[in-house]
Amino acid sequence: MDRFNLSALALRHRAVTLFLIIALALAGAVAFLQLGRAEDPKFTIKIMTFTAAWPGATAREMQDLVADPLERRLQELRYYDRVDTYTRPGFAFITLWVRDNTPPAQVPEQFYQARKKVGDETPKLPRGVIGPFANDEYADVSFAIYALRAKGLPHREMVRVADTMRQRLLHVPGVQKVDILGEQAQRITVDFDPAKLATLGLDPRTIIASIREQNDIAPSGAVDTKASRVDLRVDNGYQDVDAVRETVVAANGRSLRLGDIADVRRGYEDPPSFIVHNGGERALLLSVVMKPNWNGPELGKALAKQAAAIRADLPLGMTLASVSDQSVNINEAIDEFMLKFVVALAVVMIVSLIGLGWRVGLVVAAAVPLTLAGVFLVMQATGREFDRISLGALILALGLLVDDAIIAVEMMVVKMEEGWDRVRAAGYAWTATAGPMLSGTLVTIIALMPVGFAQSSAGEYAGNIFWVVGYALIISWVVAVLFTPYLGVKLLPEIPRHEGGHDAIYDTPLYGRLRGAVAWSVDHKWLAAAIVCVAMLVSIVGMGFVAKQFFPSSDRPEVLVEVQLPEGTAIANTEAVAARMESWLAKQAEAKVVTTYV
Repeated sequence: MDRFNLSALALRHRAVTLFLIIALALAGAVAFLQLGRAEDPKFTIKIMTFTAAWPGATAREMQDLVADPLERRLQELRYYDRVDTYTRPGFAFITLWVRDNTPPAQVPEQFYQARKKVGDETPKLPRGVIGPFANDEYADVSFAIYALRAKGLPHREMVRVADTMRQRLLHVPGVQKVDILGEQAQRITVDFDPAKLATLGLDPRTIIASIREQNDIAPSGAVDTKASRVDLRVDNGYQDVDAVRETVVAANGRSLRLGDIADVRRGYEDPPSFIVHNGGERALLLSVVMKPNWNGPELGKALAKQAAAIRADLPLGMTLASVSDQSVNINEAIDEFMLKFVVALAVVMIVSLIGLGWRVGLVVAAAVPLTLAGVFLVMQATGREFDRISLGALILALGLLVDDAIIAVEMMVVKMEEGWDRVRAAGYAWTATAGPMLSGTLVTIIALMPVGFAQSSAGEYAGNIFWVVGYALIISWVVAVLFTPYLGVKLLPEIPRHEGGHDAIYDTPLYGRLRGAVAWSVDHKWLAAAIVCVAMLVSIVGMGFVAKQFFPSSDRPEVLVEVQLPEGTAIANTEAVAARMESWLAKQAEAKVVTTYV
């Protein structure tokens, strides 16, 4: 590095260096405002499910005739890991797991291949099998959840209002999709008495066939006129419940009206398959999913504004409550980072002011915002965003960002004390310290390399620890050798020459003891190496007594309780048990929102 001196080059072209400092600071500020903000980093969910129904089949028949053929086809996948299958009478649920080291870019292709193989096997399944139906959308995370309640109002009215709310929320910038949870499908139920049908000589299959034929939509042809083509249509589909009652059923040479032999009514699926409670009442939930790389706090503000407008337009008797809002957690994480950043900067300033003087402290402290500005630019260019991992990495790096700047400034001060002019002293910082500083930076980065390159979901989730810390340390080195010498030339005070030269500067009791320790270590190198090895072995043994956890437990103020009743329990009984728990939780002083999924 002696032939090329980046510090001297920056000092020769000071106007360009000043321009780069200003441009970096402004661009970093803009990048900070534009970076996406989320609670957790994105990672690929490597699970896919298939469901199939076969009314009337036993659990063994579902396993042998439906699940097993599908499992064999799924085993042909390149990154196949395992399949978990759950069957019960008339139903099969298959969970496909691809290997954890599957490259994220290959996961959609594996899911496509799984759909294709299952689709090829479907025609070979027994007649009457419904499905299989695939689901691979597990990566959607609810950014915000709203509960719509309307005690005493018909469920269909709630669904109609919820669908209108869904359309309004979809128009909020940053919203990718909105799902309605807890909706019960409407049904037209036909109940008949078997004894009465036997008296009339009617077969239930005849009634079913009559209903199906009456509700079929069949092509009726078209007529070509001189001007256009007119399609013909026969209105034979059901329009309402009364039309179902008027269905004609033929039996033993007689024509009977369906409403005279059966009870026809409109209702909901019974029993329901999914029930949601909020605040002790049945409710509908609207789950909002945020677009990738979007600013979470900004979306939270926009959603809050839209929710307030929706509440103002709700019909009498309906209420809209917020169940969860990730923007609150994101704001807390950002605020925590900013607090730690200010504290770290204050500590650097105070230590530098006390140890080196206020101008030297100012030069050192300027390295932190310049380094962070560069990190924000690189994060934006590489598609990264603020989340609990990247913010943790930035907090981890804050204590390391000033090391190189302190070394460069201290070298300048020492050379100026020896009588060098400030420009020559600033250039010497590159010659003497750039190589060692770069080596130390790379060693620190390499220590985190296993996390960044781990081929697993954990590596994909936590990989930004390596990348963000790496960006920060490399950029801090660039700032120390490019910008810090320039700032030192501009801001450092006149430092008087120390009489006695280089040796006199370091002729102090503290440096004497330090030199003595270093000399002893060099003279007794094997003993020093043995001490280091023993210390390392002791630390390895000590790690066995330390509790291990990949990440600390979530600090979100939530309690999740899962209740499972015996297999085959009616959903109404499960709902009753959940309602008793809700009633108890609602009485607790700490409980703010209680939501139940049955």
